[in-house]
Amino acid sequence: MPDSEVVSGFTPDWPLPSGVSAWITTRSGGCSEIPYSSNNLALHVGDNQASVEQNRQQLLQQLPGAQTIQWLSQTHSNRVIKADDGGQQTPQQAPDADACFTHESGLVCSVMTADCLPVLIAAKDGSQVAAVHAGWRGLAAGIVQNTLAQFSSDVTVYLGPAIGPQQFEVGPDVRQAFDWASDDCFQPGRSDRLMANIYQLARETLMAAGVNEMHGGEHCTVTDGERFYSYRREGQTGRMASLIWINR
Repeated sequence: MPDSEVVSGFTPDWPLPSGVSAWITTRSGGCSEIPYSSNNLALHVGDNQASVEQNRQQLLQQLPGAQTIQWLSQTHSNRVIKADDGGQQTPQQAPDADACFTHESGLVCSVMTADCLPVLIAAKDGSQVAAVHAGWRGLAAGIVQNTLAQFSSDVTVYLGPAIGPQQFEVGPDVRQAFDWASDDCFQPGRSDRLMANIYQLARETLMAAGVNEMHGGEHCTVTDGERFYSYRREGQTGRMASLIWINR
């Protein structure tokens, strides 16, 4: 691919501990064809399997110190697993979970998204990392709290690209699922609809759990179609990955 093309990802603006690395992919720089063009990393969305496998292999080669990527079969649950070095799975082999964590060097924790919120977590001493897929259902069910429970030391958190508060129209059921959240998380929409701020919901969840260092939360997958996939915007589309690993 020509050097003039948009790069295939970016390093989060996030002061990480020494020996910890993170990377967020974009939709560019891969080999998938429309409507998955071009850097789709999901095997479950109807894309050509060979294209996805090539995109995944290219991604692994781009990550310094990475040996294996743990992929998940995400189901909007609150299930957290410990990553293992058999992470390069087929759809049938990928474990059902929406978060993974590790203490091992070179083992990459990853989640895939196309509007849902990816949450990356690192112990401040660099001893452990985790990746969380936090759609509103998982967020309401406690996926963030369940992941934080795997950490025994203070953490720093990055909120990756997700649907922005001007685009996330929801029904009253979502407000009821977050009846504890402040009004900052929801603004009036049309009729009985509401505009939800998933970034603020995550921040309030994290603050309630005792986390005081949070970064990110400034992207919108729906409006930034050049860089990001969006299920709400496109329907049939690919997935980005948010990744974190210990690199030492």
